[in-house]
Amino acid sequence: MCPKPATPFSRTDRRTLLASLGSILAGSALPTLPALAQPAQPKWPTKPVTLVVPYAAGGGTDIVGRAMAQRLSDLWGQSVVVDNRTGANGVIGSHHVAKSAPDGHTLLLVVGSHAINPVLMKNMPYDTSTAFTPITNIASSPMVLVVSARGPYKTLPAFLQAARKEELPVGYSEGQTRLTGEMIRQAGQLKLTGVPYKGGAPIMVDIIGGHLPAGVTSVLTAQPHVQAGNLRVLGVAAERRLPLFSDAMTFEEAGLNGVESLTWYGLFGPAQMPRPVVDRILHDLRTVTADPAVARQMQDQGAQVVLSSPDDFRAFLGRETTKWAQVAQRGSIQPE
Repeated sequence: MCPKPATPFSRTDRRTLLASLGSILAGSALPTLPALAQPAQPKWPTKPVTLVVPYAAGGGTDIVGRAMAQRLSDLWGQSVVVDNRTGANGVIGSHHVAKSAPDGHTLLLVVGSHAINPVLMKNMPYDTSTAFTPITNIASSPMVLVVSARGPYKTLPAFLQAARKEELPVGYSEGQTRLTGEMIRQAGQLKLTGVPYKGGAPIMVDIIGGHLPAGVTSVLTAQPHVQAGNLRVLGVAAERRLPLFSDAMTFEEAGLNGVESLTWYGLFGPAQMPRPVVDRILHDLRTVTADPAVARQMQDQGAQVVLSSPDDFRAFLGRETTKWAQVAQRGSIQPE
């Protein structure tokens, strides 16, 4: 079957948006950029800005946050301080932002689990759909299905054929990887059994060691092991193949329709942030990412800069939550 063109995937780990994005954004001087339309400038920021990253320091979201913080500090003439408030898959830090003043001086950087938490968690301390002001989807990258490079599965159709005949364990590490595996199982009517792990790294170790047939993970978790020749990416949960793993089929190519799972990096503020401040932040993010090298680096790492409008981002979030709620319901997965 002929692959679709290797173009950036569709619509708009946990280790990174990309260390390479960090190095580009963290450069000491802004690139020379073409003129961009400048929105009316609100009198903001008037004091240091806190960027809450509700995950551990040193992880992917933290790297992205610190890169943005440095460059935006230069533009705004105010310090942008990264505050790592970890716990409960991002809920603790997110709750702090939800309770903050909506003046644009406290922001939140999260990943796709932000829209999935309401599906899998009971007693959330906030309503995800109303407690925040969506600013933009910074970038996104698809989930992938990986196997051992020395294992029996060389292609996605071969894996799917086996999974229709026998029970196959598939590792996952958090809400989105869990539901992505369930989505694959449902789309192909497969005999897949989810196996929970506490992170993407131990999944890779067990697959490489021959203790686990397959796992669902992010591009960035899989990439170093693929480059080392230890893992093979069989399937890409996107509409288009990734140039980074050009031999890996999309699930649609293998006959499984509707398998799309993007891990994304989203910027939010508390509810009822002034729209001029939101527009200013988005404009300035577009300024610092306007260097063509950023887009090239994203594509090289399997990610794509998005920087959607606030309205488009809000609509995307609604679709994401609805999609994953339907997957959970079909799979009889209850909030815990």
